[in-house]
Parts: sequence; C-alpha cells; structure tokens
Amino acid sequence: MSDTDVWIRRYFPSADAAVQLVCLPHAGGSAPFYRPVAQALSPLVEVLAVQYPGRQDRRNEPMIDDLGVLADQVEEAVTAAVDRPFALFGHSMGATLAYEVATRLERRGRVPLRVFASGRRAPSCHHDERVHLRDDDGMVSELRGLSGTDQKVFGDEELLRMVLPAIRNDYRAAETYRYTPGPALSCPITALAGDSDPKASHDEVAAWSRHTDNEFELRTYAGGHFYLLDHTADVLRVIGERLNEPALR
Repeated sequence: MSDTDVWIRRYFPSADAAVQLVCLPHAGGSAPFYRPVAQALSPLVEVLAVQYPGRQDRRNEPMIDDLGVLADQVEEAVTAAVDRPFALFGHSMGATLAYEVATRLERRGRVPLRVFASGRRAPSCHHDERVHLRDDDGMVSELRGLSGTDQKVFGDEELLRMVLPAIRNDYRAAETYRYTPGPALSCPITALAGDSDPKASHDEVAAWSRHTDNEFELRTYAGGHFYLLDHTADVLRVIGERLNEPALR
C-alpha cells in the first residue's frame, strides 16, 4: 500500500470527475464519515476522504496530537493524490486542518478552488478549552452534548473505551492549536454552521472572512455542532453548486 493509499480513501472513484473534494474528519472522526458524501457527489465530484492514523485500519499507527504536524503530513498526501482542480472540506477540527493544509498547498502553488469550513470558528478566534484533560466520564459528557456520536456507542462500554483515545488525542490537537498570523488564502471560503453551535458563535464563524482575499460566504442552518446531519441535502447542494461553477467555465 502506498503512502497515498494509507491517507486517502476513494469510495467512489471517478476518473471523469472534473473536480476532486478532499474531506477532513472532525475530532475522533474517520474517513467513512464521508462515504455518503462521496456517493452523493459522484460522478461529478470525486471525494478523497482523509483517514487519520490511530483509528480503524490505521489503529496500530501512532496518533498525531499536533495539528501542525498533522497538516504537514496531510498536505503531502493530498499533493500526491490530487490530479485535477480540487477543494477542501472540513468539519469542526477538520475545518481548522483544512485551512492549515490549504495554506501549505498555496505555498507550493497549489491553490484550491475553495475551502469549505464547517462547524468551526475561524482559526484566529481562540478559545481556552481543556476538554482533553478531563477523565473518561468528562469526555463522554462532552460527546453527548454535541450529539454527533452514534448513540449505540454510548451503550457499548467496550466500543466506547476503544474510541475514546482517538477522540482525546484529536481534542488535544484542536485545543492546543494556535493560529500563526500570515497571508490570507487566495481561494474563496464558504463557512457553514449551526445557529446554536456551542463551539462556534455566529461572529466567530463569520471571522473566516479574515482568512481569504477572495470571495467569502456564510451559510447558517438550524441546529448545533452537528447541524449537517439534519441538513445533508442542502449542504451537498451547496458543495455541488460551488464546485461545478468552475468546472463549467
């Protein structure tokens, strides 16, 4: 298996797709979260879902708890994988990671068509969060409050203890992340968020506008941190429309 195959999952390969979409999971998430997205957007858009180390088929690999280090490695995998115009989509921690990967790609002259930042405040908006320091019960309480974890997990003690290390690792990466001021992205940014997300206020999501010299749009939906689970069809429509615009030029 090549290094690219380790990092990237192509659930519905489409050699004829005009655009590729690199999808970055949330804290504790994994590539299969984006399988329905890949199916829905195929064959017009080929989805490349990123699989972080330390979970599922990569469970024996060391996890990465530094977002900068993770961004370096994801950027290398994306550079090797994309072979046509591409965009980045990230939810929660994945949105911050998408921004960091995009900055690295732009330094190499690989400018994304767009960055979709979902369920996350702008990188320049810092919160002093220490959820990763809680005990297991405290972590579980956090997850229940965000309503993004399959409820079956909470009823399976063995499964819960299996996934908590990856979740804690990713929370540590997200909570210890510090934005380093630098040039704004030259690609457009679409920010998407729930109107009652406890992790990102309207103003903090709107602050993504500071991170691009290009077009910015903010789309708000009813719901909390995992608003997209209730608004999947509309989110997919927005992604499809934005990515097919340049493809049709």
